Amino acid sequence: MIGVSLSRWTISYFAAALAALMAAETMMAVGYGFPAAPIAAPATLILVHVVAIGWLSLLMCGALLQFLPVLVAQPLYSNALALPALASLVAGLAALVLAFLQLDGRVVPSTPFFAVAAILLIAGFALILWSLARTMAAAPAMPLPAQFVVVGLAGVIFTVALGATFALVLGGTVDYEPLVLLTAAGLPIHIVAGLGGWLTFTAMGVSYRLLAMFMLAPELEGATTRGALFLGAAALGMAIAAGILAVLLGGNPSLALLAALAMGVLALALYGADVLRLYRARKRRNIELNSRMAAYALVSLAASVALTLLLLAMGRLSDHAAAVVFLTAFGWLSGLGLAQLYKIVAFLTWLECYGPVLGKGPTPRVQDLVVESRAGKWFLLYFIAVWAGAAMHLAGFPLAFRLAAAVLLVATVGIVAQLVRARRLVDVKEAVRFPQGVQRPRFLLSCQP
Repeated sequence: MIGVSLSRWTISYFAAALAALMAAETMMAVGYGFPAAPIAAPATLILVHVVAIGWLSLLMCGALLQFLPVLVAQPLYSNALALPALASLVAGLAALVLAFLQLDGRVVPSTPFFAVAAILLIAGFALILWSLARTMAAAPAMPLPAQFVVVGLAGVIFTVALGATFALVLGGTVDYEPLVLLTAAGLPIHIVAGLGGWLTFTAMGVSYRLLAMFMLAPELEGATTRGALFLGAAALGMAIAAGILAVLLGGNPSLALLAALAMGVLALALYGADVLRLYRARKRRNIELNSRMAAYALVSLAASVALTLLLLAMGRLSDHAAAVVFLTAFGWLSGLGLAQLYKIVAFLTWLECYGPVLGKGPTPRVQDLVVESRAGKWFLLYFIAVWAGAAMHLAGFPLAFRLAAAVLLVATVGIVAQLVRARRLVDVKEAVRFPQGVQRPRFLLSCQP
């Protein structure tokens, strides 16, 4: 990895994403959105989209800009598109929040914020997709982890297309009957495309590579990995394509979603078996904190799947879908994201600062930029808060859920503080912190070593 190109704006994506995460946790802690408000209420929609776009999507975009070139052994097509894409996504999210406030009667309905949000978000994701697609198109080969990313990028296309459709219909810009029907019944498809396709499937692909790299484990390209890819892609195709067709024909997409769920569970089971194989085959005996916490995120994923199947068998899935989404978003996706950020921020900072002078004198290791014993306490508190929050969701105790969300916020602030310390090189021993030729890294952007 020495000499790998740094994505200039990846740290900025991470910073914006973490700000959105803490904003969302603050909302939950003060009782803004579900469960204090109905699921379809504008407040809940604001909360959901701050998490889905502001936190998880910006995190994933920033990670892909840095690590997709590693997956395909090809330089990023363009570093210049990253900043306008980030600006468009942040502005689009702001416009969407204003649109939901407009829907709630809190903003004067003079500006078509839904249409503005749709345009900005489409533009932002289009710039990201263009840069990533051109990078993959120029690659000499497409390894399996990158193929997962391809499916995930297809998921974001459908997610954004459905979201834009909903926005234009809700804003009164479009009244074409099939699109109105899709807006009325297409929310489950939108969620599957976003959480299942764009976020989970992409996270699976990236995690295959990162876990292998950080634990010194062999790359997996066997039957189970291919099975996870093909079954997962088939599940998403069934849920999205068949689901949309059922809605447009005036039917119920439930059968398509149930068939997709069955295939998706099998795909996740194969993915889980692969991850266990990575842990067992690792050459690094002492697992670093990011890999240990990734295991907690994978436990949350397994718990989400088990809870979904249990509630479905009991006929209570629609009553407790929010608990499943919360556990998936904060236990699996956010837990994995924070765990890997802990390593990624330190690694990119080390690469930027010490990579150019490696071999010319004493330099710290990547591990010397962090203090795992201190950070581990915050991660443990984070996962305890997530699991407690999901339990309070299921039990129907909104005040207890708000308390769990407050603890979640405290834990996240603690983790973010560790990331800032790593970026500022605070924990590096003074004797080797700034050897000759090394300068303090810029806080929000990376300079190519």
